[in-house]
Amino acid sequence: MRTVLFVDDELQIRNALKRMYHDRSDVRCLFAASGQEGLNLLERENVWVVVSDYMMPEMRGIEFLSRVKILRPDVVRIMMTAFADLKIAIDAINKSEAFRFVTKPWNNDELMQVIDEGLMRYQLVHSLASKDETVYRTLAQTIELKDSYTKGHYDRVAAYAVKLAQAAGMDEGLINDIRHGSWLHDCGKIGVPEALLNSSARLSEDEMETVMQHPRWGADVARQAHMSEAVINIILYHHERYDGLGYPLGLKGETIPVEARIAAIADVFDALYSDRPYRKAYKHKQAISILKEMSATHFDPGLMELFLPIAEEVVDNER
Repeated sequence: MRTVLFVDDELQIRNALKRMYHDRSDVRCLFAASGQEGLNLLERENVWVVVSDYMMPEMRGIEFLSRVKILRPDVVRIMMTAFADLKIAIDAINKSEAFRFVTKPWNNDELMQVIDEGLMRYQLVHSLASKDETVYRTLAQTIELKDSYTKGHYDRVAAYAVKLAQAAGMDEGLINDIRHGSWLHDCGKIGVPEALLNSSARLSEDEMETVMQHPRWGADVARQAHMSEAVINIILYHHERYDGLGYPLGLKGETIPVEARIAAIADVFDALYSDRPYRKAYKHKQAISILKEMSATHFDPGLMELFLPIAEEVVDNER
């Protein structure tokens, strides 16, 4: 069962956290009053997420989470502290690889959302590590539940990307990785609030920055699950642009791995051809016209030349 371990030396804090989860039957909560007590529980219990206070006697939170990383590297680690200090945050990230940093006093809804994201991350890593195609597709469908405008998107992107990879003469091993990576290219959206994914309003700069982190978050999870380099490349680089103006790294031209260039074309074609929270789907000819205009700025021109007949076939079949 999904299990969270809270470690805090103050009884009133532990009681407040118990009350917060009183009505959540889908999450099992464990509590420890010290770092050592928390480590003892971790040796006996299948914990998914640890939430630790920073300022505790004998063993501080960063030391505790660092030891958790060694003992149970798969456990998602969250630091919570009343001392909103930049050095503490940096130490929490660098020394214990903390997933999130939460300040006291906390907002119950916000803290539960962070913990839910941690639980989903744990489940995602273990699911990806299964190397099971059925599990990959189930994960894609789970991501679609967060983003209501992407129903069927991942299956379609995988289908288009596979056809393009075949047209480009890729070998079967790489084509299989492209299928998997296309299903999972947005897996990092598990860490993005649903309100941002489904917003019809223009996002603020900070909100856009949050959304633009999803390739990094997804790639981190895929690395932790020991997925192939090609799958990781698709997840990390599918928003890079051929002209170097994409994200997260601003790679340009053929420095973008070919599998990511293929998935990017398939992803954008389906996005143009589908309803989104901020606009309706483009008409058949208009979607293809926009795709042509984006060639050489957003996309590899050679791959786009191979993809246009595929796009035309899709449009013709749906008329």
